Amino acid sequence: MTLPFRQVPAILALIPALLAASPARAEPEPFRVDGLPRGEALSIREEPDAAAAVVGEIPVGRRLLGFGCTNDTPSRTTWCRVKFGRSVGWARRRYLAPE
Repeated sequence: MTLPFRQVPAILALIPALLAASPARAEPEPFRVDGLPRGEALSIREEPDAAAAVVGEIPVGRRLLGFGCTNDTPSRTTWCRVKFGRSVGWARRRYLAPE
């Protein structure tokens, strides 16, 4: 398939917007769990949804790595892709403090 020459600039103009919209990060970002009562833990979920299965938990004050966030979810809340130990999944952004 070949595109008419006049469409090429419009397509090229879309590339930066598509790259900026991606929740993935090239390098991990360190966070610390904060904002929960002492003794509580932040759930790591299989999908960015409070109803999704829990795949792990992170105690308050512990460090973890984040790999980008999104609010493109049914609840419109912001979730971040995270890794803590061997658990990889999604956690609510409101409980993640940048390190």
